Amino acid sequence: MQKRGINWHFIRSHILVFDATLAILIFLIMSIGIITLYSAGIDFPGRVEDQMRNILVSFVIMWIMANVPPQTLMRFAIPIYTFGIALLLAVAVFGLVKKGSRRWINVGMTIQPSEMMKIATPLMLAWYFQKREGALRWRDFVIAAVILGIPVALIAKQPDLGTAMLVVAAGFTVVFLAGLSWKFLISLSLAAAVIVPTVVWPMLHDYQRDRVLTMLDPNRDPLGKGFHIIQSTIAVGSGGLHGKGYLKGTQSHLEFIPEHTTDFIFAVFSEEFGFVGNVILVSLYFLLIIRCLMIAANAPTMFARLMAGAVTMIFFTYAFVNMGMVSGIVPVVGVPLPFMSYGGTALVTLGMGLGIMMSVQRNRKLVQT
Repeated sequence: MQKRGINWHFIRSHILVFDATLAILIFLIMSIGIITLYSAGIDFPGRVEDQMRNILVSFVIMWIMANVPPQTLMRFAIPIYTFGIALLLAVAVFGLVKKGSRRWINVGMTIQPSEMMKIATPLMLAWYFQKREGALRWRDFVIAAVILGIPVALIAKQPDLGTAMLVVAAGFTVVFLAGLSWKFLISLSLAAAVIVPTVVWPMLHDYQRDRVLTMLDPNRDPLGKGFHIIQSTIAVGSGGLHGKGYLKGTQSHLEFIPEHTTDFIFAVFSEEFGFVGNVILVSLYFLLIIRCLMIAANAPTMFARLMAGAVTMIFFTYAFVNMGMVSGIVPVVGVPLPFMSYGGTALVTLGMGLGIMMSVQRNRKLVQT
């Protein structure tokens, strides 16, 4: 009787589906995140254990997505996008209100549908442009603007400016990579420079306008609206060259930094590890973005290239906006630091994005038909 050996082909094709470079970079960033979270959450028992479970869930989702070929994922673009829009409409009618925002809905468990639109919207746009490849007209970009504008408007209405901005960044990346001309892009930028202060600014909620004004001058209300941003910038600056030392950050441990296990975890890291630590962390994010761009450039189809480009922009926007708001150069919009901030919802989205990147890399030798 012949013994069956280990099916190495199955293991390589279905189990070991991870791009080594991406996997190493994410492992290093997550390791730094767990170390920092332990310090930031030392007064919140169980945070590290919960985050490890979140990472495990994210890892499973990443593995599942990595096993889904881009051409299969494309078939689900319309159902996923439509389902996401339906959930956003349900949130607008039946959603749960927390801290003045209607962003969640109870479907047996509490979920935030806007998170899935970070993937669903670029997925739909990539599908649309793939179908129109070789025959793009100006009206196709108008339709793409509608596809992007519907979820952005519903998310902004909740209000959730941070998530809306991330969806815009991912969706606009798809539109740009699909062939949006530089002339139109410049015209759009000039139009935005006129529209934002005259049209968008009056439409913002009071607290949103306060966030912008506080970013420009946090000392206008140093003990009120500007207190948190002042304290976070103090933490970043007080780290100096080498930092105050692990577990020795005073701003976080004395509760001066808000949300120091989530949105402001970068301030904790900066205070304890200083400029040197920041250079290492930013370098890891930079290498992650470069690797994702390489995967997007080598994608076999237009759909795969557009999706990979959108996911890359999601990673970049997460990191840039979070570090920017902690440093006082971007308004506080509640965007976590990718793979470091405590929380499960964002990790699930990031895990899906990583899985898509690995699927594109794994299927890079496909011949477009």
